Amino acid sequence: GNPTATIIALCAMMDFNLAQETCQLAIKDLGCLEVLINLLDTEEIKCQIGSLKILKEISQNRLIRQTIADLGGLELMVKNLDSPDKELKCLAAENIANVARFKWERRIVRQRGGIKKLVGLLECDSVRSTRVKPSEARDTEMARCGALALWSCSKSTRNKEAIRKAGGIPLLAKWLKCSNASILTPVVAILQECASEASINPSYRLAIRTEGMIENIVNNLSSEHEELQMYCASAIFKCAEDKETRDLVRQHGGLRPLSILLGNSENKRLLAAVTGAIWKCSISGENVAKFQEYKAVETLVGLLTDQPEEVLVNVAGALAECCQEPRNRSVIHECGGIPPLVKLLTGTNQTLLVNSSKAVGACAMERENMTIIDKLDGVCLLWSLLKNPDPDVQASAAWALCPCIENAKDSGEMVRSIVGGLELVVNLLKSKNEEVLASICAAIGSLAKDEENVAIMTGHGVVPLLSKLTNTNNDKLRRHLAEAISQCCLWGSNTVSFRENKAVAPLVRYLKSKDPLVHRATAEALYQLSDDPYNCVTMHENGVVMLLLPMIGSTDEALQESAAGCISNIRRLAMAIEKAKYG
Repeated sequence: GNPTATIIALCAMMDFNLAQETCQLAIKDLGCLEVLINLLDTEEIKCQIGSLKILKEISQNRLIRQTIADLGGLELMVKNLDSPDKELKCLAAENIANVARFKWERRIVRQRGGIKKLVGLLECDSVRSTRVKPSEARDTEMARCGALALWSCSKSTRNKEAIRKAGGIPLLAKWLKCSNASILTPVVAILQECASEASINPSYRLAIRTEGMIENIVNNLSSEHEELQMYCASAIFKCAEDKETRDLVRQHGGLRPLSILLGNSENKRLLAAVTGAIWKCSISGENVAKFQEYKAVETLVGLLTDQPEEVLVNVAGALAECCQEPRNRSVIHECGGIPPLVKLLTGTNQTLLVNSSKAVGACAMERENMTIIDKLDGVCLLWSLLKNPDPDVQASAAWALCPCIENAKDSGEMVRSIVGGLELVVNLLKSKNEEVLASICAAIGSLAKDEENVAIMTGHGVVPLLSKLTNTNNDKLRRHLAEAISQCCLWGSNTVSFRENKAVAPLVRYLKSKDPLVHRATAEALYQLSDDPYNCVTMHENGVVMLLLPMIGSTDEALQESAAGCISNIRRLAMAIEKAKYG
């Protein structure tokens, strides 16, 4: 019909309950979608607006969204963004937000230049945090619709980059200053979505930190709108990997509202975001002290049971970080947190296993806690995780075993009671992952303090396997490898075996490292190895004396003694040779 008849028909359709699935499918089955989409390509703005209003309601249905995309509706909606009519642009953006929920549709929006046009909807002269003038209301509505569409599009990596290139970051930062939750929610949602891929594009995290966005995000944690709170917490969760961001969250008072939001355990999506933010913020010791002050640790312990896996992952991670502070290890014990933490070691989620291992290991640093962990078979569970194919799980389990071995009542007997346990540890020295190797060397260093353990591990070939690792440049691995070698030297003829496996010369090079902890461990290992005269010769040939001499003056007493002891053994051998030669 003519434009007037079409508008009347569109108005009549609006009288139906378009949110009802029967109405939506009737429109699809009767071929009405093709007509509605064709109307988007007309010159009649009122017809376009009427069509978009109906499409906005019915595009909540997944089948209809797919059909709209198949019929070329997205391309026309992107084209409608060029219209001078603000209402038409708003409706086009809202429809794009509904339809562009899948990879293919999001790609169409980008390829048709839609990202740049949507970013353009965010442009405004100023953003008021208080009541806006009527003339500014339409700009705010246009920005809201643009943000909704960009939110849907931002789930694709290339679109995130396209938003940045189109100048979206400063515009998003500007809209963060407003007080309208309907626009704040999609704006923060875009930021947290884009901040999730820092390894690909660090621009968003850097911008959030440097353009003053953290203060606004923190302020909105106290909003009345739970969805906005959730996205703010999620943004902090994804950005707080950086120390500067963690400091800013604390400085702007963000730790208290996060602690308060832990009490809202009914909204699981909000709880997951909040516990994630607390986990990442807890990486900084200053933040842990604040969480301790706000009694967040006690609340976190209460969340270790009857929660979704996503929440448990974050809670375990947060408790592991909070255990940096010895008092919190006691708090977890007092609140009954050790049994549920140990129980989490039986799960299958890799990240949950990593975090719960770290938490159990941190708790084991207290002897009282270790007694409970042992009674609950926590050590056996950690040992079984060494068989897990995921290297992160293997490493976290091995690190956790170190304090367990150190603080168990009869660690030697406990370890040997685990069938095949020592052989499993030694075999992991064949791993290609440096973090696994460092953690296993640390575990061997703890295990080798018991003579029987060293004897068994020597039988399983620990010496040649440790010797093969000595050419590494990784300081973390160097330190724990040197400690393991030092402890293994205390058994039988292992000092000779290390020489035969050419482990001595590479160790000398460790003294050139800039890490003082590597110096201490290496000096101790060289001191133990210097009991063998041929090792002394090798060390001397590789210039160990000149490297150890300055370390005798170190403020670290253990390093002083080891350096002096090693030089003393080399000097004693030199004097004995001189005496034998000249009488």
